[in-house]
Amino acid sequence: MGLQAKNKVDTAFSMSSMTDIIFLLLIFFMLTSSFITPSGLPVNLPSSEASDIIMQEVTVSVTKDLRFSVNDREVSRDQIKSELTALLEGKKGQVVLHIDKTVPVEYLVEIGGIAAALEANVSIATIPF
Repeated sequence: MGLQAKNKVDTAFSMSSMTDIIFLLLIFFMLTSSFITPSGLPVNLPSSEASDIIMQEVTVSVTKDLRFSVNDREVSRDQIKSELTALLEGKKGQVVLHIDKTVPVEYLVEIGGIAAALEANVSIATIPF
């Protein structure tokens, strides 16, 4: 009496839909993590209640031992104006200042004034409370 079921149930589990989800999550995290770019020099940023993340075109960093960098390239204090002029030439850009909280305000005002004279939008990088 060889009775056999006509419809056999496949007991194997297909992982293809699980791998699709994993790849989509991987792509999502890769894309969103690239929007936040760290500055080139280690800077202890001040804190603020309103801390917005903006796209950084030009980054100027000043460390507590007064080392200056423009877009992760270390420069002297006298070279900042020429570097910003070359990077912002002919366009209205965004300059983000990563200045250590122990640096005197005169450096912030000086670099912000240079960027404002070049008609750039100036933002100060902070960390949220």
